[in-house]
Amino acid sequence: MKHTTHRIVLLLVVLACLPAAVRAQTFGDSEKANETITKVGTTSAQFLKLGVGARAIAMGGAYVAEANDLSAIYWNPAGLATLGGGAVQFNHTKYLADIDYSVAAFGTRIGSMGTLAASIIYLGSGDMAVRTTSRPEGTGELFSASDLSIQLGFARALTDRFSIGTAVKYIREQIWHSSASAMAFDVGVLFTTPFDRLRLGASMSNFGPKMQMTGRDILFSTDPAANQSGNVEVVNAEYLMDRHALPLLFRVGVAMDAYADANHQLLVLVDAAHPNDNSEYVNFGAEYTFREMIYLRVGHRNTFETDGVQGLTYGGGLSLRVDRSIRARFNYAYADFGLLEATHWFSFDLSF
Repeated sequence: MKHTTHRIVLLLVVLACLPAAVRAQTFGDSEKANETITKVGTTSAQFLKLGVGARAIAMGGAYVAEANDLSAIYWNPAGLATLGGGAVQFNHTKYLADIDYSVAAFGTRIGSMGTLAASIIYLGSGDMAVRTTSRPEGTGELFSASDLSIQLGFARALTDRFSIGTAVKYIREQIWHSSASAMAFDVGVLFTTPFDRLRLGASMSNFGPKMQMTGRDILFSTDPAANQSGNVEVVNAEYLMDRHALPLLFRVGVAMDAYADANHQLLVLVDAAHPNDNSEYVNFGAEYTFREMIYLRVGHRNTFETDGVQGLTYGGGLSLRVDRSIRARFNYAYADFGLLEATHWFSFDLSF
């Protein structure tokens, strides 16, 4: 058992060091000259960074070491191993600029083999008017933008203290008649230390190829030599679209049951994150539980992020036992975006 524990700790250390290794490889000896470059807005599929689950959002997104519900498929797939049976989860928020963001997930334990789960994330802008320079009030046509992610995850507890999980996802972005798609995967580990109240977690999300837009909206016709007569007057062409990397993200975190008795529990959490398109940041969170029925949560998201606008989060939840084997949970979260409007997150969980 002692040797197993040492191997697990070593694995967690390696995962925690991966961001530094990637950064060193990317910047090399010119690190100091480029340390202020955050690469904001240079990756595709930005919706993959929004988060899943009102409970996690209310605790500032500090969830990689606590992930113990279906939202674990997003934060840390290893957390799926904590599911005791079957579960479903539904999430919805009216995001910034009235964008609809919804998530649905299902998971079930498959005996001693582990836990299998699936989720679908959808973000939609709704219909907007098509405007051109010649017709700024609108052409009468409508267009929309949408993002979709379908994810399949699996987790297994290798020991009573250590679990590992992975997930593969299909990603698609669409705007009017053009779209881009890619496959990516996540991987995570979760470890309960010999100090039972202390848990460690680490995950890597959105590892996959670059995405490139294609579709009829990038096609056009042109005359390659408008000043010359007798040549081909119309040539079909298309705009050269750039390829953009996925928002790769490394997370490491700690969760600790700071206090627990028959009626009251206090959970505190800290996550550190290294994205490939922004500066590093830290998430903080806490959760107070009364009789495993009423929950109050608070957190702070993207702390220390360069020019970040996210900040205070808070919320609560209610857990009700329907019968001996079915439990329903309702969660709410408020997330502040500084100069931008705040967002409200709602989740419903059913475990059986």
